[in-house]
Amino acid sequence: MPNVAEARGILNSSDILFTAEEVDAAVDRMALDITAKLGDSYPLILSVMGGAVVFTGQLLPRLIFPLDFDYVHVSRYGDKTQGGELVWRQAPKEDVRDRVVLVLDDILDEGQTMAAIRDKVMEMGAKSFYSAVFANKLISKEKPIAADFVGLDVPDRYVFGYGMDVRGIWRNLPAIHALK
Repeated sequence: MPNVAEARGILNSSDILFTAEEVDAAVDRMALDITAKLGDSYPLILSVMGGAVVFTGQLLPRLIFPLDFDYVHVSRYGDKTQGGELVWRQAPKEDVRDRVVLVLDDILDEGQTMAAIRDKVMEMGAKSFYSAVFANKLISKEKPIAADFVGLDVPDRYVFGYGMDVRGIWRNLPAIHALK
């Protein structure tokens, strides 16, 4: 983990891709889209810890329909900048059988993590699976899953802020930044 001076240096040398206002507007739009599609289904919403915590905290109050909430903790990154082996730390505690399940995550990068969550949730007996990601990274290779709801498309750069970290820091930023 970088010290304070290093952390400020990372932030000061980054590019702002989306302002806090653009981020907020994207979450508003997503809430409307999710409500239109799932508002009558009483879904179980699963947040992917820890990256999705900011997105989840902003999205949930905008979903004005009954829902159940739980989380999963699975990661491929840790504090690294490249994906590694998938590690399950917490499967859903709520029973997903015969439920409409919506999984929230901060970013759909290569799609491996979300695809693994989908497979696990469906193996556990969910009726249907939907995914909502705040950021969809535009990469050149095909992904094993496409998100049903997307806040913003981001370029194929290392992005951080709004739940996404760089070297374990800056998840708390209200805007989306990218390393140079």
